Amino acid sequence: MNKEFGYVRVSAVVPELKVANPVFNTEVILKEMDILESKGVQIALFPELCLTGYTCGDLFLQDLLLESARDGLVKIKQATKDKNIYVIVGLPFLVGSELYNCAIVVGKGSILGIVPKTYIPNYQEFYEARWFSSASHLKVTEIVFDGEVIPIGNDLLFQDTENNEIRFGIEICEDAWVSNSPSTSLALNGATMIFNLSASNEVIGKYEYRKNLLKMLSSKNICSYVYASSGVNESSSDLVFSGFAGIFENGTLLQENERFLFETNHIIEDVDIGKIVSDRRKNKSFFAQDLLKSRIIPITIIDTNQDFLRKYSMMPFVPKNIQDRQMRCEEIIRIQASGLAKRMKATGIKKCVIGLSGGLDSTLAFLVIMEGFKMLDIPNKNCIAVTMPGFGTSKRTLKNSLKLIETYGVSGMEISIKEASLQHFKDIGLDSSKKDVTYENTQARERTQVLMDLANLHQALVIGTGDLSELVLGWCTYNGDHMSMYAVNTSIPKTLVRYLVEYFAWKEENERIKKTLQDILDTPISPELLPPDAKGNIMQKTESVVGPYILHDFTIYHFLRYGASPKKIEFLENHAFQEMYSKEEIHKWLDFFFQRFFSQQFKRNCMPDGVKVGTVSVSPRGDTRVPSDACASIWRNHS
Repeated sequence: MNKEFGYVRVSAVVPELKVANPVFNTEVILKEMDILESKGVQIALFPELCLTGYTCGDLFLQDLLLESARDGLVKIKQATKDKNIYVIVGLPFLVGSELYNCAIVVGKGSILGIVPKTYIPNYQEFYEARWFSSASHLKVTEIVFDGEVIPIGNDLLFQDTENNEIRFGIEICEDAWVSNSPSTSLALNGATMIFNLSASNEVIGKYEYRKNLLKMLSSKNICSYVYASSGVNESSSDLVFSGFAGIFENGTLLQENERFLFETNHIIEDVDIGKIVSDRRKNKSFFAQDLLKSRIIPITIIDTNQDFLRKYSMMPFVPKNIQDRQMRCEEIIRIQASGLAKRMKATGIKKCVIGLSGGLDSTLAFLVIMEGFKMLDIPNKNCIAVTMPGFGTSKRTLKNSLKLIETYGVSGMEISIKEASLQHFKDIGLDSSKKDVTYENTQARERTQVLMDLANLHQALVIGTGDLSELVLGWCTYNGDHMSMYAVNTSIPKTLVRYLVEYFAWKEENERIKKTLQDILDTPISPELLPPDAKGNIMQKTESVVGPYILHDFTIYHFLRYGASPKKIEFLENHAFQEMYSKEEIHKWLDFFFQRFFSQQFKRNCMPDGVKVGTVSVSPRGDTRVPSDACASIWRNHS
């Protein structure tokens, strides 16, 4: 666990509870604090009014209950003196003659701040206004309790003394359900984490509604949102509480607990503050609002030597759940096809030219053309699909290209580029036995020339096939496969291309097409610019040269989407890929990535128009405006 990379380990706890018994409830909290600290938790959240119970009713008006809760608070305060954990607990707290439903932040043997609830529900099953006043009634900003002067108010922010991006605010239950929740003001004042102490009862449909609300709050406020609600040990006279706990991050649910448990339970997650800050930095609309003033309370988050808890998918562009993945694929294909259809409508052109290699990228682009033609009611024969065997073309890929042409009923052509390439070698004085970069790029540029000339001949658009991973690495031939008239794969990473083609295969009813697509999926990734072996098998395998695309796509996601440093990316890759790649391999390919990313920017600065389908794009007109001659040294010397 490492604060250097902006991670904070948080926990949301649903404790075992006895209604109106602060002595018992305090002991449960103290015991849980010990457990959580041993697991490296730095901030722990407990539910609303957890020292007394939320369902005490008119017992809240009893001095004995209030005094017992305050005694429990003092015990918790004393217990934190030698601990590296901050706890947020709830209790009823008297200020003058008014009673407030409060969240108390405790750590390092002190009460650091008291945050009263702002919005007091008084409708349907809720009647808190019978006992509690709103934070808006407060006439003081500080109180004295147990020998300390303590700030109080709903304007408090708690900020780490070493990293001011680690800053959190608090709201309580109903505060989250109103149109102008305090969390919005707190976030605009720099809170990257919001903690919500809640007592939310269960009725039909509320579980999903509540989760969606909290996702939205974390999304619109671009923050981490930690939520803990009262459990089933609350009074069941009229209501049942399930004890929901959830940890959210910018619209994503990271962790949730099992509800309806009578024993104490918790969830723990390492929230990524660096990711939050990166998203806010890009979103200028976020800060384009008037700010309410807030007060900063200093805290010191202590780093621990605990193992990293946060789990990162090895393929961040690909949903794990099959159903979610199919829905994502359907949406992406619709976006790709719609972009192409709009370009064809805008130009009045009703034909497309595409080079079919029998590989994944060109297959996906071809299938997208077929979808675009459906939208515009254009016959498949208006697609001119050209397979152009060269010196490295295998029988397998050529056969699959021809099968696609035949089964989809497009206008197919087979044009060998061998003679033209040999003539070009002769013209420029290249020894054809020298299999260097010129030997390879000549073939790529010859293919592009054929496609461009056919497009002119037939008044058609050349559709580009290159994907996001290739563009980021510059793994394309400048003015060769780098160029087209419209590109449909430019924001599709290599790891996702495979699943999109797989989706087409899954929904395809024609068994011959399905079988062809499956064979393409099983074919090694290769540009096929070097001759195959004696048995006709592909010798030139891209990943043996540029490295594993699964690693590069992980880097692309965290580098371009969240601006993560190479050091942080290496830390995450060592965690996510520890069973697949050694630390030395990860370091090697990460350095290769940054060397290629910076040196190949000139190719991206003049890339053709193409459709954006996800949050990561390298279009120089939109998402990635980088000078072609920027220095890569600080990214490459990150160790």
